[in-house]
Order: sequence, then C-alpha cells, then structure tokens
Amino acid sequence: MALDSNCVVGVVGAGAMGSGIAQVAAVAGHRVVLADVSEGAVAKAKANISRNVERDVEKGRYSDANAVLARIDFHSAPLGADLSPYESCDLVIEAVVEDLGVKQTLFRRLEAVVSPEAVLATNTSSLSVASIASACDVSDRVVGLHFFNPAPVMPLVEVIPWLGGRAGLGDETRDLMRQWQKTPVLTSDTPGFIVNRIARPFYGESIRILEEGIADSATIDWAMKQLGKFRMGPFELMDFIGNDVNYAVTRSVFEAFFYDPRYKPSLTQRRLVEAGFLGKKSGRGYYDYRDGATKPSAAQDPALGRSIFERVLAMLINEAADAVFLKVASPEDIDLAMTKGVNYPKGLLAWANEIGVDCVLGWLTSLQAEYGEDRYRPSPLLRRMARDGRRFFE
Repeated sequence: MALDSNCVVGVVGAGAMGSGIAQVAAVAGHRVVLADVSEGAVAKAKANISRNVERDVEKGRYSDANAVLARIDFHSAPLGADLSPYESCDLVIEAVVEDLGVKQTLFRRLEAVVSPEAVLATNTSSLSVASIASACDVSDRVVGLHFFNPAPVMPLVEVIPWLGGRAGLGDETRDLMRQWQKTPVLTSDTPGFIVNRIARPFYGESIRILEEGIADSATIDWAMKQLGKFRMGPFELMDFIGNDVNYAVTRSVFEAFFYDPRYKPSLTQRRLVEAGFLGKKSGRGYYDYRDGATKPSAAQDPALGRSIFERVLAMLINEAADAVFLKVASPEDIDLAMTKGVNYPKGLLAWANEIGVDCVLGWLTSLQAEYGEDRYRPSPLLRRMARDGRRFFE
C-alpha cells in the first residue's frame, strides 16, 4: 500500500504527542486509529482534539470540525492484549514512552497484526531507529518520524531512514509529511538526529559559562535574546522544557556518542534534577517560580553579552558544520530543522556565512587554545572552508 492520502493511519499512545499526530493525520484527510492503555488518556485526547479543531474552524483553517473528528476511531485499553484495531492500518506511528524495550516489544506485537506491507514508524526523539527496527522480522518497513510538540503547531518532522530500511521509504514518508502540510527533513540515524544533536551547545555551553562565574543565568539569557534574537534564553528554555527532560536527552546523546566531551552533561544540571528543581513544573529550576519570588536582573553589559553570545553561537555553528561533515543531513535540511524545529532566528550555516567562516573558526581555535579541551575542537569542515575561502550553500 502506498503512503498516500488514502492510507489508514494508526497512532499508538494518546498522550499529548500521540493525540497531536492523530489530529494532524485526520486534518489531512486520513482515517485514523488512536488507542491507549488508559481510558482516561483516550477521553482526554478526544476532548483536546475536539477543542483544537473547533478553534481552528473558528480561525478559518478548515470548515468542518465534525468531519475531522469522524475520521478518528478512538479505542481505550486495547494495548495490553489486543492490537487488532490496527490491523487495517497502512502506517502505524508509535508515540509511547521513550524506552527502547517498550518500543521493541510494541513493534514485535504490531508486526503480528498489520499487513506485511504496512509501515511502522517510531516517534523517538533520541533512540536508535536501527535498535527499534531490530525487534521486527520484517524490519525494512520501519522508519523514524520525529514530530515536535505540539504536533499540530510545530511544522518540523525529522524523517529518519535506517541502514536496513527499504529503498525509497524515507522519500515516501517525507512526501507524505508534505501532504500533511509539515516541513520534513531527512536525517541519518545518528544520536539526537538533527535538532537534539545540534542544539546541545545552546544549553551545555551556557551552563559552562554559568559554572565558570562569567555571568549568571539572567545575564546569559539576556545576551542570547537581546544580541542573538533567540526567542528564549537557554535557562528559561531548560526550565520550560524541564531540567529532568533536558538532562536525560543530554546524557543519552553523550552516551550514544561514546562519551565525546562535546556532549558532556553538566554537574550543575544533574544537581538540580537530584534536588527536584525541574523548572516551571516543580516551581524551581534555574529560576524561582514560586509565589512572591523575584526574577533576578541581568547585568546588561554589552561587551560581556557579546562575548557570551559569540561563544555559544560558535559552538552551535561548529556542531551544525560537523553534522554536514559527517553526512547527518544536507546543509539545507540542517538550517531548516533549526529554524522550524526550535525557532532559531537564523539557520546556523547561513549565520556562519554572514559572520564569516574564518571568524567562527577563530573563535573556536581561541577557545580550544585557552581551555585545552577537545570540547572546543573545530570541525574539519570549518578548517577546510576557511582555508579555501568557501561558504555554505555554494
């Protein structure tokens, strides 16, 4: 069965991500099967989707909320013993807990229910697609489809073919995502894919600056927003995401890259997690969100702000350049992913062109010389481009 507008889409897991994906597929015209072990989760998903589509009708995005809802078959508690609701699906997307064992078990059981031609997709944000696919007897029909939360709002989808996937499956799923009015990017099956890999220095280098006592969190956030035009500063964003979530992703990427020092997690963040200071959801993180708390003021020193911004930006550009160098994705898809997936004000590679590749390389070599750490090693691609006077996208 081709992955086209006529295919039936199954979504496993009715949490925020799963219900969002189901809504996107239904709006695109597909019949959708949405199920969860929790009856409460299914009821909540149905209410949320109903509210979302009615609001979109009011805004004129489409005309008939009832038609969208009618395309979704909601099933509660079928996953413990019965996956038969998915037997008619041509594409099944799992949106369950980020646990390799859970996903492998689910894929083994789905394989026994769906047709041999059905595509099984994982919404994993950090696990190996190859590892998930290895649980299947017919593993070449597995692909990664990493949506960003909330799925109905965020345009980016990372499409992740793996080394044993059938030829053309990545292109087929990318074309389907375009039909869903999404912005798909193709990425190799490497830790963190594009966004979660390249974004690590936004957090990690900012924490390092804090740990060194160069500036406090409020000043670093001010520098990245005021000078870099990022929508949120790194500490605000970590508190918003949840320090437990951010730390878990950082540690996962670090371990998956065989403990490359560029991805080394921070002891500061670990201690926050251990203390239960998870950010907004717990009332405390890098900032205090409890009643009566006052947010600290930034030291709005232009020279200090510039040094902070340039240091973090250099590390981000270096990570993006290395992703090009190691064939993680094309330069175009890398810049698209960072602007559409995490709302960066510019594509990092386009930013390197604007500043000058040789200038960025100078920042990095100065950092490496000062600290003597492999953390700051410049990408070989930046060295070659600076030597040859080249730019990205030429």
